[in-house]
Amino acid sequence: MAPRFRWFLPALLLLAACDRQQAADPRADAARVSVAPAEVASFGERFSLTGTLTAERDAQLSPRVDGLVSRVHVDAGDHVEAGQVLIELDPSVGRQALARVRAQETEAEAAVREAGRLLAEARRLGKDQLIAATQVDARESELQLAQAALASARAGAREQAELVERHALPAPFDGVVAEKLTEVGEWVQRGTPVLSLVATGSVRLDLRVPQERFAQIGDATRVRVYADTLGGEPLSARIGARVPVNDPGARTFLLRLLVDDPDGRLLPGASARAEIDLPAGAPALAVSRDALLRQPDGGHHLFVVETGGTGPVARQRSVRVLRERGDRVAVDGELKAGEQVVVRGNEALRDGQAVEPVGP
Repeated sequence: MAPRFRWFLPALLLLAACDRQQAADPRADAARVSVAPAEVASFGERFSLTGTLTAERDAQLSPRVDGLVSRVHVDAGDHVEAGQVLIELDPSVGRQALARVRAQETEAEAAVREAGRLLAEARRLGKDQLIAATQVDARESELQLAQAALASARAGAREQAELVERHALPAPFDGVVAEKLTEVGEWVQRGTPVLSLVATGSVRLDLRVPQERFAQIGDATRVRVYADTLGGEPLSARIGARVPVNDPGARTFLLRLLVDDPDGRLLPGASARAEIDLPAGAPALAVSRDALLRQPDGGHHLFVVETGGTGPVARQRSVRVLRERGDRVAVDGELKAGEQVVVRGNEALRDGQAVEPVGP
């Protein structure tokens, strides 16, 4: 044999020996895999939606009477309390009218007193039959007319006093002045906005939710809100309203969330994301997301470890994904609770291949 081929024969003998050893030991190609048991899924589906934060109360304030602006006590950005006077109109003309009607009230009171005196005198004379009974009746009628005039005068005085009071515009609720729309010296009329007031203590998030979710969302649904202005800090929220009116164009309904923001850090008009957790529906098993392998038809399968005659082997099982939560996936299909599912080292596994399982 030529010298250059002398090394080849031992190599062939070594390869043949390895093949015989693998044939004798079927677990020579056992793959090391990490496994974890399939558990009953206790979580429901979670999905996210984005919406816009709005103030629960946002009002365009207008004066309650026509008049000339005499004082503006606030500016944009000022925090105000309910009942605080924001704008005053010149009440001079109103006060003059109030003085006039109060004088009429005093006159009416005097007329009532005089009519009462005349009636008392007529009744005294009537007892002695010094005047006719018809005169007594006439005096009683005069007293009733005077009392009616007094009631009218008092109502007019109260009305005019209310008009004078309405020359001051109070804050209807606690909030922040978002915009000032008038200045001293301007003539304003009822219905003309002069201030924009926003309540920042209570903020809500309006979402457009797909119509198929309407029956799944209830008062006990858990919700968390993530505002863009606060980074990743979650805020608790509760469902304020589910408006059962479907948008035929978008196939959605309105879900209104009331966000807990005691420190007033949320800004109306900013965007926010809501995470909604639905309760668990149909029974399912939970496995690690890493256990799933996608099939060419779009489905999924995974591997479980079964103990065969020669040791643990991997068996392929087809499953259907129902819902996801973090790194856990709820599935149903060819899988039982407690079975050891391969979560690492499954990418190159074959059905029936020997494996050497270890913990996750």
